[in-house]
Amino acid sequence: MSPSAPSSTGTGSSHLMPTYPVPAATFVRGLGSRLYDADGKAYLDFLGGLAVTSLGHSHPAVADAVSTQARTLLHVSNLYANAVAPDVARTIDRLLDAGEGRVFFCNSGAEANECAIKLARKWGRAPGLRYTVVSALNSFHGRTLATLHATGQPAKHAAFHPLPGGFRHVPYGDLAAMDAALDPSEVIAVLLEPLQGETGVNEAPTAYFAGVQDLCRERGILLIIDEVQTGFGRTGRWFGFQRFGLQPDVVTMAKALGNGFPVGACWARADIASAFVAGDHGTTFGGQPIAMAAAQAVLRVMEEEDVPALAERSGDRLRSGLLALPGVASVRGSGLLLAAELGSAVSTSVTMLALARGLVVNAVTPTAIRLAPSLLVTEAEIDEALAILAGALSDAATAGAPA
Repeated sequence: MSPSAPSSTGTGSSHLMPTYPVPAATFVRGLGSRLYDADGKAYLDFLGGLAVTSLGHSHPAVADAVSTQARTLLHVSNLYANAVAPDVARTIDRLLDAGEGRVFFCNSGAEANECAIKLARKWGRAPGLRYTVVSALNSFHGRTLATLHATGQPAKHAAFHPLPGGFRHVPYGDLAAMDAALDPSEVIAVLLEPLQGETGVNEAPTAYFAGVQDLCRERGILLIIDEVQTGFGRTGRWFGFQRFGLQPDVVTMAKALGNGFPVGACWARADIASAFVAGDHGTTFGGQPIAMAAAQAVLRVMEEEDVPALAERSGDRLRSGLLALPGVASVRGSGLLLAAELGSAVSTSVTMLALARGLVVNAVTPTAIRLAPSLLVTEAEIDEALAILAGALSDAATAGAPA
């Protein structure tokens, strides 16, 4: 395609940097669990904008809150206070139930993790100087230079060396490897996801997380939990770490907090948060009124609907249905963050066949597809998605059969 040629999707995407593959579809409207393209074709969305639209598309309470705030006050900068942010921070602190804490608002999960890393380093300057953060292989924590290095995927690092120092990676779920890596004279924090969403919805046992927390407590090391994808009911608890009975020192979050509006947050226990003083960290847009109005509405609806219970119940139905499909070898994950393991490298073709049939999922590994629908998804929508996926799997099997 020449630089001036129109995009095949009709969106003029030739003027965008080529940081994503050519899109397979262009969506112009969304409502609940449905997306619509420019031709009016409906798609059942079981990816949720990568676990973002947990209340579905265009939820009226969120849309009304954003619209009202946009007509009231858009932005004042963090040199001044606004009336909404403190309420959202109090709600997050209450839902975390991890001790009294403080919240820094930002715009994304990567920024939330940047804040956590900076806070850990500042906290680690007294009494000595420790700055190394240990994270897991196959993790994903963002794409800024620091969070890219925290991400345990060396293939993603190669093009961007030299990366900031102070990061170390160990196998996910390997407590002995974590033990060996946690030199208390160097390491200031452990950064872990309770479920590795971006690299396959990978799980680790409860004993692993409990063991990591014990090691951190013994050696004066902070435990940072990345809840960017798992937070706010997705796994059947308000936060994924709550499934393991943990008491983290720092928690990062984003995605579902704004239901599509860019909002991120970093929570830290109050005594740790006090390491920051004015000027240590900041953001132009984080915590501004319209973002906070969106988050306030999202959290209110989530509590009214009891979304963790919905995710657990709907997740059980979806998991059972997936396991009954020919072509699905196993299912992993929790609540409504699941991966269907297909057993062979057909996930990309199955994803495209499903899209053609009107279902949005994604190939999270060559052999697995990820499903992260709205937490308000109905039983009928789950059954419809399973029927579409069954057809896509059948199509893939037929296409792969010998002539």
